[in-house]
Amino acid sequence: MKLSRLFLALGTCMGIAGVAQAATPPVKIGILTDMSGTYASMGGKGSVVAAKLAIDDCLKAECKGMDIDLVSADNQNKADVGAAKAREWFDRDGVTAIADLTNSAVALAVQDIAKQKDKVVMFSGPATTGLTNDHCSPVGFHWMFDVYSQSVGGVKAMIDKGGKSWYFITVDYAFGHSLEKGASDMVKSLGGTVVGAVRHPLNVPDFASYLLQAQSSGAQVVALANGGADTVNAIKQAREFGIVEGGQKLASLLIFLSDLRALGLENAQGLSYVDGFYWDFDDASRAWSKRFADAFDGLKPTMTQAGVYSSVLHYLKAVAATGSVEGKEVAAKMREIPIEDPIMHNASIRPDGRVIHDMYLYEVKKPSESKGEWDLSKLMATIPAKDAFQPLSESTCPLVKKS
Repeated sequence: MKLSRLFLALGTCMGIAGVAQAATPPVKIGILTDMSGTYASMGGKGSVVAAKLAIDDCLKAECKGMDIDLVSADNQNKADVGAAKAREWFDRDGVTAIADLTNSAVALAVQDIAKQKDKVVMFSGPATTGLTNDHCSPVGFHWMFDVYSQSVGGVKAMIDKGGKSWYFITVDYAFGHSLEKGASDMVKSLGGTVVGAVRHPLNVPDFASYLLQAQSSGAQVVALANGGADTVNAIKQAREFGIVEGGQKLASLLIFLSDLRALGLENAQGLSYVDGFYWDFDDASRAWSKRFADAFDGLKPTMTQAGVYSSVLHYLKAVAATGSVEGKEVAAKMREIPIEDPIMHNASIRPDGRVIHDMYLYEVKKPSESKGEWDLSKLMATIPAKDAFQPLSESTCPLVKKS
């Protein structure tokens, strides 16, 4: 009798434990990124690797016993393609959250869909501040960088060096327009002038006509408001045209570790740029970057890929804490719990969905200063979280007005 009661008690306890373990619904994360185009090297397959690392880490801790799946797709840098994939994932495939979104136009489209479907979406790849202004969402989070963060340090550094007049070479879609506007506003606010701008299509191989216009403008600073392969091609060709040798300064408003490696130090040396993550920042970043490189053909992570890891890990912790995959419930918990990982420093989430954290001003090393293949940049300054992003008081997000 006592023995049967013991087995009954054990069975009941095991049943309760089984129910508790199965209480959280299945989680499926979608990485929607550029797999084959201009931004593939800063997001792409590396973002999938980063998400997998986040899942592995959470399964060892807060997410132990949870059912977590990972899918990925190429957004082709087209808003309609990205939007269609997001709808398919949400409506048919059971995706509970989407991360990365390397293209601003795609990101804005997916933000609206995720809001309608009550699904969490986390942006590490796009730069437009529209995601936390007019297009803000209670279930949307802008994780790593944006046009404001790239302007604060980069523009100020160039103006401090005497670069008062600016000419912009800008990629012709939402990301480029937003980056140019943010930088232009910062130039003017610091007493500089914008003498002109020219726009180019995405993924254009020949920058000759754009560089000649910039050269003839006489601007002290030629600013590149583009990214990925476009930035790499423009910098290489600017060297060929003698832009720097002719006395003009070359500024990249958004450049990634993968771009610097593609350029090489001979081409990139002396460039100032703002970054949210650098693999060699401290012991924690070095340890995590080694894990990433071991899983991804020896390549070090970009700040986009690091942001995917951070955002996915934080999302999973919130799911584990709530036992839910309902968008607004999980999003509320994401705002409540601290962001703790090897990527972000002094991070917190504002009502508009902007994740604020320290940003950093780097300068590309000269070949003689580098000690190895990935030793590309040196830290020049830390931009505190409170100063690195658009002030909340300037946000046009309806969620801020209600709060």
